[in-house]
Amino acid sequence: MENTGVWQSTHSSQRTSEEGDGLSQSCSLQRTDYEGQAKKLLELMESTDVIIVAGGDGTLQEVVTGLLRRADEATFSKIPIGFIPLGQTSSLSPTLFAKSGNKVQHITDATLAIVKGETVPLDVLQIKGEKEQPVFAMTGLRWGSFRDAAVKVSNYSVFDPQPQISGAHQEELFSIPGKVWYWYLGPLKIKAAHFLSTLKEWPQTHQACISYTGPTERPPSEPEGAPPRPSLFRRILRRLASYWAPPQDALSQEVSLHDWKEVQLSTIELSITTRNSQLDLTSKDDFMNICVEPDTVSKGDFISIGSKKVRDPRLHADGTECLQASQCTLHLPEGTGGSFSIDSEEYEAMRVEVKLLPRKLQFFCDPRRREEMLQRAAQ
Repeated sequence: MENTGVWQSTHSSQRTSEEGDGLSQSCSLQRTDYEGQAKKLLELMESTDVIIVAGGDGTLQEVVTGLLRRADEATFSKIPIGFIPLGQTSSLSPTLFAKSGNKVQHITDATLAIVKGETVPLDVLQIKGEKEQPVFAMTGLRWGSFRDAAVKVSNYSVFDPQPQISGAHQEELFSIPGKVWYWYLGPLKIKAAHFLSTLKEWPQTHQACISYTGPTERPPSEPEGAPPRPSLFRRILRRLASYWAPPQDALSQEVSLHDWKEVQLSTIELSITTRNSQLDLTSKDDFMNICVEPDTVSKGDFISIGSKKVRDPRLHADGTECLQASQCTLHLPEGTGGSFSIDSEEYEAMRVEVKLLPRKLQFFCDPRRREEMLQRAAQ
């Protein structure tokens, strides 16, 4: 590796300064000290041969967003990315690395995958709101009651023996029913968070309208190496054809008028996700999944399913309708509050446009996982 950029979240793992000093001159280590820093630094990063992200979903999303916001993203998006899972949530780990119950072994496998150099292409979602620049997601967007309950648990240290609360706020927080005292319940805290959610207005429904276009056909893989230069005659014909052809924007708008479909939603939860968790390297179509969970979920099922979804958000309630789309627009009623989760990070709920960027980034993966994917597709 001639030049490597390493991005590490200081919230994910404690390192000594000597470790950074021990890196070779061809490796640049950037530690992030606050939320949003990686995003800004990636927008200013100079050319590199490899990018390595050591952290969780949040750090990875910042790096990917900073990378794809660049004016020269077409060039930088071809740089392979290594992911070392050090965060609380690392959704891409099951896709990229072999399953391991040992965290140290898991990190070792992720590091060796970078050394071995095997990569797989992963999809990215471009999510554009009404206010700021787009954010980019490797996993997807969630909006609904299951998400809200899961966030409530994680905000109060689900995996810590007790919450970290400063003395100035202890009395105030402990007086709020259903919040900080989750930690007293030990392993039942996840179910408690979902049970308390059912004490609100029930059924909990989220109204929205979504318009979308269907899957797109996957183009053939580009051949390795530079193609031979066409003859002068062919180049002249190509120039003339492009000159007389209508503008591309006009063509895409004309097609979109015929292809867009619109659906009114009443759901307990909506998710818009990539297929990176179930990667199909031989698929003939590119699409994202729009999953609309029914608004008729009972309180008992909400507690049971929701508790499982905290550990595996891919689970869905019976009766969930799934749509396949290459792009979509989510319209929310005026005055809608609440939040989205985008790759486990919280954003204000608003109207958003979501576009699939198929096979946009190359990630290092364990060669065993790549072989498993190819074998599964061949069956």
